[in-house]
Amino acid sequence: MSAATAVLREMRWWDIAPVLELEHALFPDDAWSPGMFWSELAHARGPGATRHYVVAEETATGRIVGYAGLAALGDLADVQTIAVSREAWGTGLGSELLTDLLKAATAFESATVLLEVRVDNTRAQKLYERFGFEPIGFRRGYYQPGNIDALVMCLTMQEQAVHEHAPETGTE
Repeated sequence: MSAATAVLREMRWWDIAPVLELEHALFPDDAWSPGMFWSELAHARGPGATRHYVVAEETATGRIVGYAGLAALGDLADVQTIAVSREAWGTGLGSELLTDLLKAATAFESATVLLEVRVDNTRAQKLYERFGFEPIGFRRGYYQPGNIDALVMCLTMQEQAVHEHAPETGTE
């Protein structure tokens, strides 16, 4: 599979069940609950929307192979989640999802984008670094129940333009 065989579209309530399947496959110890996704989507539409959620849908099968979400408040945005099915790793789909979130951050007029990533998830860290995110700290025991630390990373949106055309390395 390649990123070209998937299309990004707005996540809707009927996507929650297939997204949860992927969520549990990728994050078995600290998967989001259905209620967390419902709550996020409740803030993703309308004039006062503060969330942006997308799914990557495989064009041939309609299967969800990735998803991502962003929360924005004032000039600060936070990547809430980003995930790509294992069979789509290395296809550029993670870059496509992150690019979509950064476009949404621009639309929300966010000056800064933050995210947390597991300290043991070097694949994701490399993706974020290619986009210009820089480590700014740690959140000890952030991922529960495994008590895994989170690396906090930050991107200033003016700097993002410099990294907009970051070369693909096939590491995502």
